[in-house]
Amino acid sequence: MQRIRSLAFFVVSGCLALLVDMGVLHLCRPWMGDYVGRAASFLAAVIFTWLFNRNITFSGPKSGNLLTEFLTYLSSMMVGGAINYGVYALSLHSIDAVRAQPELGVVIGSLFSMVFNYLSTKRILMQRKS
Repeated sequence: MQRIRSLAFFVVSGCLALLVDMGVLHLCRPWMGDYVGRAASFLAAVIFTWLFNRNITFSGPKSGNLLTEFLTYLSSMMVGGAINYGVYALSLHSIDAVRAQPELGVVIGSLFSMVFNYLSTKRILMQRKS
């Protein structure tokens, strides 16, 4: 039952983070462009998911300090982010609809990186105090 609960909350977190990601990209694109704006939107989504998953999806006592946990989480999400960003850039260059609406590329990239992110998030945030 715990696995189903954590998976359900992880999906909710991912859906909400997708909205954060697309919203920040939409706001940043006029000043930062498609690629730097996407990097900023990714970072905003990572911060959101870390907070959501730490406090809701995988709640409970944690070991270590907060900064170390966040940096570990961020470094893990960077791998998923590289998958996400690569698919985003590829779709931006190869799909007319994504060129017209880059937020669609965010969705496509997010789908590709979701499995990796779930497994690494669970490993990082499920560490309990001994």
